[in-house]
Amino acid sequence: MAGVLQNHILHLDMDAFFASVEQLDHPEWRGKPVIVGAPPDQRGVVSTCSYEARRFGVHSAMPSRTAFQLCPQGIFVPGRYARYEEISQRIRSFFYAVTPFVEMASIDEAFLDLKGVHSITDPVAAARQLKARIRTELGLSSSVGVASNMFLAKLASDLQKPDGLTVVPQDPEEIKKFLAPLPVRKIWGVGQKTGQVLESYGLKRIADIQKTPLVVLCKLLGSAGGLHLYALSRGQDSRQVQREFVQEKSISREETFREDCTDMEMVRHCLLGLCEEVGSRLRAAGLLAGCAQLKLRFQDFRTISRQMPVRPASQADRILLKCATSLFEQAAPKEAIRLVGFGVTQLQEPGVTQGEEPRQLLLFPEPENEQPAVSGRDASLDQAVDQLRQKFGSDVLKRGFDEKK
Repeated sequence: MAGVLQNHILHLDMDAFFASVEQLDHPEWRGKPVIVGAPPDQRGVVSTCSYEARRFGVHSAMPSRTAFQLCPQGIFVPGRYARYEEISQRIRSFFYAVTPFVEMASIDEAFLDLKGVHSITDPVAAARQLKARIRTELGLSSSVGVASNMFLAKLASDLQKPDGLTVVPQDPEEIKKFLAPLPVRKIWGVGQKTGQVLESYGLKRIADIQKTPLVVLCKLLGSAGGLHLYALSRGQDSRQVQREFVQEKSISREETFREDCTDMEMVRHCLLGLCEEVGSRLRAAGLLAGCAQLKLRFQDFRTISRQMPVRPASQADRILLKCATSLFEQAAPKEAIRLVGFGVTQLQEPGVTQGEEPRQLLLFPEPENEQPAVSGRDASLDQAVDQLRQKFGSDVLKRGFDEKK
């Protein structure tokens, strides 16, 4: 039973994600009430808001006109969902550097299952490191719940926002005590309507649910609803984190420069970091890449892409760096660059032979086939680098492009 109750599930939820990204991109808005959504003079609602705005009673799904009445000094901004997705993709790459078992619940929250990740012996330390990486590399805060199942982890991540870390007890009786004082609406699936029904019968706290016989709960909510509530009030949840990478057709990372960049060496340096993040995510997912892609967007928003096959398919940083270098040299950009991106497609598991892909006309050479000894050396080196970055952050080691050997 101890193995079942081991705290191996993390739920990470970004704090006021959209509003925090706006404050990140507009430093002059930090510490001020930022409200993302419709403007106050139009019909529409608040998508999300900063914690400064929440102190005035503003919350998501509230009409923007009401939000303005509560907080007339609020900074109302339209949502920039492409930018939020860009940041979300980078956060997702951090998740995959920790474990291949990642289930994105939304653009700004995810479940991570650490069971079977041999390099992690302390889930709480792993949660702290993940929070620190998001804070250090992106300047954003997150809250994490650490627990034995998905329900408890999600509930815990919401208890100490913002920038919280909540660890749920592992003993069944201690779990019940942990849940007891919380309101019934903290239970997954208990919305406004169900909450009103329960509260009308005096069931306001989870402790009240725990004391109620199952047969009574089933009479109130039906058999399925009663069983659901009975189990969750005791912290019992059999759901499993769904491993999503098997559905992925590509892995990519992009970086948008704050100002259009004319320094091509700086662009190349950024591309290096993107390659390493894509490689780390490939290895975490246990996949090989069959095709490498470069994306460049210029100051006039014109976008070009270049691609080349990776033969044999690989997950090694050295191979990805060679591909990125070749693609960048062939593109030979001279104009100011707004965005650079690197990605891989034709993903496959080791030992799986893919069907013949349509032949492409390429203007640049393919990477040479690797000798077994070299491939083994690359794998060992990449694994060691991944472990160091996971422990100390992505900036602990950097490689150059000129790896000829």
